[in-house]
Amino acid sequence: MRFADAYSGRNILVTGAGGYIGSALVKDLAGFSPRSLALLDSSEQNLFNLRMPNSILGSVEDQALLDEIFRRFRPEIVFHAAAHKHVELLERNPFAAARNNVLGTNTLVQEAIRHECRALVFVSTDKAVRPRSIMGATKRVAELLITSLSQPRCRMNAVRLCNVMGSTGSVVPIFKEQIARGLPLTVTDKSASRYFMPVEKAVEALLEAGASDRSGSIFLPDCGSPLSILQLAKTLMGDKVLPIEFIGLRAGEKISEDLGSPLDSRKLSHDECRRVVERISQAVAARNMDELLEAIASVVADYEHSLVFGR
Repeated sequence: MRFADAYSGRNILVTGAGGYIGSALVKDLAGFSPRSLALLDSSEQNLFNLRMPNSILGSVEDQALLDEIFRRFRPEIVFHAAAHKHVELLERNPFAAARNNVLGTNTLVQEAIRHECRALVFVSTDKAVRPRSIMGATKRVAELLITSLSQPRCRMNAVRLCNVMGSTGSVVPIFKEQIARGLPLTVTDKSASRYFMPVEKAVEALLEAGASDRSGSIFLPDCGSPLSILQLAKTLMGDKVLPIEFIGLRAGEKISEDLGSPLDSRKLSHDECRRVVERISQAVAARNMDELLEAIASVVADYEHSLVFGR
């Protein structure tokens, strides 16, 4: 069985374990017979739905809890899938995006290093490339922390996934619900396109990164060619004839996404990592929007925000 040697008999921690990608990853990892499999999620319902032992209700922002988890389970490999991800919602809640996606990731990274975890895999997104949303920008900051703070004793890598087909809140289940109810299908723009991948391929990419000897890298799985959202809507309709409404791009959205950028190789010094985390932490605590944007822009120069916070 592929990857069995990498995960059999290992202590593994998955954050965001109850989410769409996290739960699929947990299912595969359980099949490799790890020594222990600790599952962390902030959603009570998602965690309950897993119905597995070692399920821990809590957040990656909770340093004391993470310390307890690392001391108790001694994870050798961590998969970090805990994130706030819904673009439009986060445009209206930017401090929550920064707190979870940046500060929570940094807290996990520091605990992994302190407890000499062997490897950490971060689930990122194509929206981190030339970001227009606070979600993408905070995920890009997290990528920089992961790749810049990676070290031989704790190898850390990011896997930049595109849209995972069928994931919660994504366009496919939205279209399917609209079709089932006989409602018009809402498409943002005639020219909108996105990359898609099945959840099985996403999990495979994460498992490959966890088994790799690489360090401080961004893995870019093959996502094929982008799909037209309009054509996707028509395909899902099949023989049904329903109206299509063009609703315009929502805050933080782009016409199309990119998978890579010349800036992907950029690394921050440890001092730069510390400073940007401190600035973001202070901005979140003070709910200072200008400072938050300036802090992010200090390391993500190509971020063009369209925040609707407070409107």
